[in-house]
Order: sequence, then structure tokens, then C-alpha cells
Amino acid sequence: MEKINLNADMGEGFGMYSIGNDTAMLDIIGSANIACGYHAGDPLVMSDVTRSAKEKGVSIGAHPAFPDLQGFGRRKMYIPLSELEAMIVYQIGALMAVAKSQGTKVTHVKPHGALNNMAAVDMEMSLAIARGIAAVDPSLILLATAGSCLCKAGLELGLPTAGEIFADRTYDENGNLTPRSEPHAVIHDPEQSADQILSFVQEGKIITPSGKRIDTPIHSVCVHGDTAEAVAIARRVKERLEQAGFELAPLPEVMGIS
Repeated sequence: MEKINLNADMGEGFGMYSIGNDTAMLDIIGSANIACGYHAGDPLVMSDVTRSAKEKGVSIGAHPAFPDLQGFGRRKMYIPLSELEAMIVYQIGALMAVAKSQGTKVTHVKPHGALNNMAAVDMEMSLAIARGIAAVDPSLILLATAGSCLCKAGLELGLPTAGEIFADRTYDENGNLTPRSEPHAVIHDPEQSADQILSFVQEGKIITPSGKRIDTPIHSVCVHGDTAEAVAIARRVKERLEQAGFELAPLPEVMGIS
């Protein structure tokens, strides 16, 4: 039985503000990408979600971002590469300390929002992110958009690199995510999300709106945790994958890392 991972972006509340249903999502997913304080999250939120993920057997990943609390990390920023690399190191280190305090560990890193989208098409940014990860721990899995520059950078630097597709986002003709500023960029219907994921993973390809097939390794499926439909989408995607004969597993298990 082929293994695949289902992940979600989590811990994206801040102070008195709660975003997403982390408790429900942790009953469905295999891996959690936990915000590290730059776009969302704070020490208590990070601690609570890390502890809950450990209790549920969900693997933990750092979800570093641009320093953009007001914009939820979804605004483009142009930062010197050396500074960006340091920001990656800083955010991973913060979650590693929290995880250690809860008796668990960080096993992967997935950039968030605009940082992820910009790096997907910018090799220099991608290499800076990959260098930051490798400097902290070269055994950390880089979870990167399938077929992106970030995937290529991770492999170039020798990081274990997992290709990710998105259940709740549409794709353009180049195999990139449709910008959120465009209509229909976000999928709200659980059945449509599941249909897209099944078509991608069964063929091992990203399928563009015109039907073009783009070959790419696929290890993980992401559901963004901050949408109203997140839990329903995650649950339906999981059901459909299992019905199709896939085994859902934490990311380290999918990657063959103990």
C-alpha cells in the first residue's frame, strides 16, 4: 500500500485571537506545520499545539514566514538573502525549543505564504531557505511545493525533500498555485478538493486547467487550516485517499526516516 502524508498549517492564532480548528484537524492529519511567531503564533500557542500534536501522534514541522503579522505572511517582502537565511534559522530554533520542552522534536520545515510562493519561482531565495534549514539540522525534511525551485534547492543541498500539493488551491498552466488575488484561487468544496487530489496522486502529476500533465514527485497533501471549510476538506480528502488504497502516515514515515 502506497503511503502519503496529509498536512495542515496550524498554530496560527495569536494572543487572544484564535484561527482555525486545530483540535479537530489534529484528529485527521499526519503532520502539523506550526507557525513560529512571524506571521502568526506566539509562545503559548506554539506550546499548546506542539503538545496536542505529540499526544495525537502527529509529526511536527516549523512553518517559518516573512515578519508580517498584520498581513498574515501573505504580502511579498524583499529581504537580503543573508537576513532571510537568519530568519529561517531563528524560527526553526524557536519551535525546536518549544518541542523539546514538550518532549518531542521538529522533523520538517515548510515555508509559509508569500515566502513559499516567492521561493517557488526564485532559486536564490530557495537556496537561502535551504541553507538556513541545513545549518540548523540537515536531517530536517524540507516540505516544498511539488515541482518548485524550493524542491530543487532542497535536493541540491542534500536535504530530504518532500513534494507537496494543495487540496484547497487551484493551479495555473505552469503548475504554480493560482494567486489568491485571482477569482477561484481557493477551493471551498470538499468534493472538488478530493477530486483534484485523487487525480494528482493517482497519476503522480500536477494537472493544469487545460489538462497538461506535469511530472513531479508527490509525498504530501496540504489543507490550509485557516479556512472555514478546512476540517471538512481534510476529512473528505483523507476518506477518498483511503478508499483509493493509500495509507495516510506522518511525513517522516512517508519519507522513510525514523
